[in-house]
Amino acid sequence: MNSSANTTIQSIFQRDADEIVANLGDRVKRFAGKTVVLTGAAGFLGSQFVHFFARLNDLGHLEVPCRLVALDNYLRGVPAWLEVMAARDDIDVRKADIVANRDYPATEFIIHAASVASPVYYRKFPLETMDANVIGLRNLLDHAVARRPESFLFFSSSEIYGDPDPAHIPTAEDYRGFVSCTGPRACYDESKRYGETLCATFHQVHDVPVKVARPFNNYGPGLSIDDRRVLPDFFRDALAGRNIALLSDGQATRTFCYITDAITGYLLVLLSPHDGEAFNIGAESPEISMEDLARAVIKTVGRDLRVTRQLSDDPNYLRDNPRRRCPDLTKSRQMLGYAPRIGLEVGLHRMFDYYSCNPSADVITRV
Repeated sequence: MNSSANTTIQSIFQRDADEIVANLGDRVKRFAGKTVVLTGAAGFLGSQFVHFFARLNDLGHLEVPCRLVALDNYLRGVPAWLEVMAARDDIDVRKADIVANRDYPATEFIIHAASVASPVYYRKFPLETMDANVIGLRNLLDHAVARRPESFLFFSSSEIYGDPDPAHIPTAEDYRGFVSCTGPRACYDESKRYGETLCATFHQVHDVPVKVARPFNNYGPGLSIDDRRVLPDFFRDALAGRNIALLSDGQATRTFCYITDAITGYLLVLLSPHDGEAFNIGAESPEISMEDLARAVIKTVGRDLRVTRQLSDDPNYLRDNPRRRCPDLTKSRQMLGYAPRIGLEVGLHRMFDYYSCNPSADVITRV
């Protein structure tokens, strides 16, 4: 990546971090002088958390800067932006295996975001996916029992609901799910469900101040164009001047939450007093079909392209794939004051800006 493109990417991350800081207001002062341990620092969510804490210190909102300990095992490589952040004094970047590691620094806040989240990749690394969501989580919870942090955030997933029946869409937190325990998504879905059981039990037995976030289809800068989730796939085709190929009938629907709204929600969960609770974080609308989403990406890119259909080479590609996914945000709105603000059209243009200056995956250093 040339220096001009790198500067543009950093300005995009900075813009989003500024937005998150503004959304949180005086709540950010809770981080003054505190240490935050973040797992999964090299991933999509990790990219936004790292830039948020760096920017928070740079803006001078804290009387005493916070310290971020950023951990990752680099299963999918080291992004260039993380190598830049590692040069900072207030960010301690470490290669660490949370499954084997039980030695963590004293910390006031724990954010456990380490997990393979793309269906293509968690099916490629099923055991590693389960280990991070169960063994890694257990290690961090044991650490929390011994060191008593102020708050602990575990990233679950909207996938824990499986394929909800229509009566439960939008889906609220009390829906128990319709999930296969042996299907191709089970390594992710069921380990997230068991992870939530671990969190609830550690809260009940040891009074660990743990909260659970259930993300609904986040997108934005930091999501690698080779991630193999739907929006990166669509943008990869469109930026290459190819028609967008749907590997389905295109009628499945989702809502999409831009990353600044999502990170704002996750930090509201982390900073809340609601220990032992789970919260949906996402956007309620528009609930858009994959065909219409593909057309929206084509419009965003501004090219004369079509939406086509083809069969996937993977016979399990659509197995257990939910037909609809849409969150009920009543609990998050009432208990957290959560309110997503960035509409899909604006979010897609921001994602297009990011991919336009970072059109390939060659910013990743393979390890």
